[in-house]
Amino acid sequence: MNPTIKRLEKEIKLLKKDNLDTSHLEKSLGILKQEIKSKMSAWDHVQMARDLNRYNTKEVIASLFDDFIELHGDRYFGDDKAIYGGIAFLGSLPVTVIGINKGTHTQDNIEANFGMVHPEGYRKTLRLMKQAEKFNRPIITFINTPGAYPGVEAEERGQGEAIAQNLMQMMELSVPTISIILGEAGSGGALALAVTDQVWMLENAIYCILSPEGFASILLKDASKASDAAESMKITSKDMLQHGIVDEIIYEDKDFEEVTHYMKQRLITELDSLSKLKSHRLKKLRYDRFRKFGDVIHEH
Repeated sequence: MNPTIKRLEKEIKLLKKDNLDTSHLEKSLGILKQEIKSKMSAWDHVQMARDLNRYNTKEVIASLFDDFIELHGDRYFGDDKAIYGGIAFLGSLPVTVIGINKGTHTQDNIEANFGMVHPEGYRKTLRLMKQAEKFNRPIITFINTPGAYPGVEAEERGQGEAIAQNLMQMMELSVPTISIILGEAGSGGALALAVTDQVWMLENAIYCILSPEGFASILLKDASKASDAAESMKITSKDMLQHGIVDEIIYEDKDFEEVTHYMKQRLITELDSLSKLKSHRLKKLRYDRFRKFGDVIHEH
């Protein structure tokens, strides 16, 4: 978030605590936000999506759900700290919650591998999803990753196969699924948690096949042209909604509590609607949702 906006929001909160009239300041803040938003480039969105102070997976989960119990391990190799998942209540509804965790401070970042998931993380994700299906719990995923970890050890443990299994198995889940992109959503590492009935995206998040730096290096032969690449890649939430890749943009023009409250109400409403569908209908709609992307690519 823009530092000027953050400072003004903080000052308005302090004034409100003293029961002072802040309507004029709030009006000015709204105008400032709209002005800044109208001038934002795709590269500005990239920087905001990567901001260490933006929406954190663990904080969002703590705000949305009650009685969260974390579950660990893939039952094959180990526990990947980049995946934070378990069971919780959304209001009175039991759900399975899975998020990609980047970490909040240096040691946490290192333990979570900066949100770059290993194959055991994707296998943990799939284990929790199959458990949710067994107990008829809806699944909600939160995505914030530059991409799956590309290291040799990850490839040796079957990174590509683990992602492919998630893509295939998620398509066949018989329970409602919703994914929310909080920050970065890079390549197959993000898609492995996003083959869901609905995909939502925070306003300043990005969704891309690879990083703008990688795109610029490969196609423009110059990583320093990443800002130009970001414009042509069409990776912002507005681009994604326009092309039907995501179903809803969650705007960030309110404070954290107000945004997560809206998110919670939307989740309750949509899961209630999706839960009324028969499993075969749910699968068919999910299949059709993703099948249409092939038609879009063919048209372009």
